Amino acid sequence: MTAAPQPETKGPLSDLVVIEMGSLIAGPFAGQILGDFGAEVIKLEDPKVGDPMRQWGRSLPKGHSPWWPVIGRNKKSVGLDLRTAEGQAIAKALIAQADVVIENFRPGAMEKWGLSYEILSKDNPKLVMARVSGFGQTGPYAERAGYGLIGEAMGGLRYVTGEADRPPARAGISIGDSLAAMHAVMGITMALHERERTGQGQVIDAALYESVLAVMENLVTEYDITGYVRERSGSILPGIAPSNAYPCQGGELILIGGNGDTVYARLTEAMGRPDLKTDPKFVDHAARGVNQHELDGIIADWTSTFVLADLIALLESNGVPASRVFRAPDMLQDPQFVAREAIVTTEHPVFGPIRMQNAFPRLSRTPGSVRWPGPPLGAHTDEVLGARADCTAERLAALRAKGVI
Repeated sequence: MTAAPQPETKGPLSDLVVIEMGSLIAGPFAGQILGDFGAEVIKLEDPKVGDPMRQWGRSLPKGHSPWWPVIGRNKKSVGLDLRTAEGQAIAKALIAQADVVIENFRPGAMEKWGLSYEILSKDNPKLVMARVSGFGQTGPYAERAGYGLIGEAMGGLRYVTGEADRPPARAGISIGDSLAAMHAVMGITMALHERERTGQGQVIDAALYESVLAVMENLVTEYDITGYVRERSGSILPGIAPSNAYPCQGGELILIGGNGDTVYARLTEAMGRPDLKTDPKFVDHAARGVNQHELDGIIADWTSTFVLADLIALLESNGVPASRVFRAPDMLQDPQFVAREAIVTTEHPVFGPIRMQNAFPRLSRTPGSVRWPGPPLGAHTDEVLGARADCTAERLAALRAKGVI
């Protein structure tokens, strides 16, 4: 499916104007989500270098980052120097007409620039402002620099990620930043709903460490009640078996989730080992948890005799949840991804047709969409400032000569 650029959208947020300020992932991913579902997202960037995500990546094919087309998609780019008085005045004019502002600067930056919520809401009482930071806007750590890895460490995720005999591992993506962005979006939609009743906007304070803490299940409560500190456990969930990655021929891995009693019974049938179903060491959920490592060894010996595709087919026919460990090449050719258009193609001015993940979740009447990839820096400066900040061609030229835009 090709996602062609569209000037109009019927997404559920198509009546919203969002001003995105900030950089990297935690703030901009929130803007990406809102843009995916139809909001007009106007991204204010440094007019000289733009968002650092434009230069991020393992490599820069053709001088461009593969990061930016995704996190910058469905946005309008305006080059604007917020450190100048004229830039701040233009930002105020844009925000006065907006529904939402997203910023992820270090706490205090917006206030220093005269862009605090107290000032902005005087001109726009309905304004909803999402503030994403490492530690939140208050507390003794508020002014500290806080990237995603710090939020993951403080929120408890890093400690429980990885193998027990090794240092804490990274999840493989910037999950702390993404979780903060998602919580910011939840806060924005809640605040917009409340605004329908009261006519008043408010501030969403999304801290990285709290966004990570929010998904840590019963980690704190379990310690509080029992004194147990959850430790790193690698690919298993302690006491839940079988649920692990197992070897197949050729060095490939299969993930099998067979911990429920009925699913486990079907797994033993697929293995041709009905004795494992009645063995006292594996007869129920509790027993399998106690003897988890022994059971995993038995299953690994069995899976290692199979080619991955054949084993997946066998387990599927027996109703046992199983999957290969997907990589990008697997996603691009998998029939489930294809049938649901989980990956879409859009046209990039430098790379040509490029593929990326679609907009999720799916809405039945007003779905999200990928309408264009991240645009060139300042591609919409004249359009936006002319329409929303009453900037004439002469004023735009003067601002550009000064480096403000």
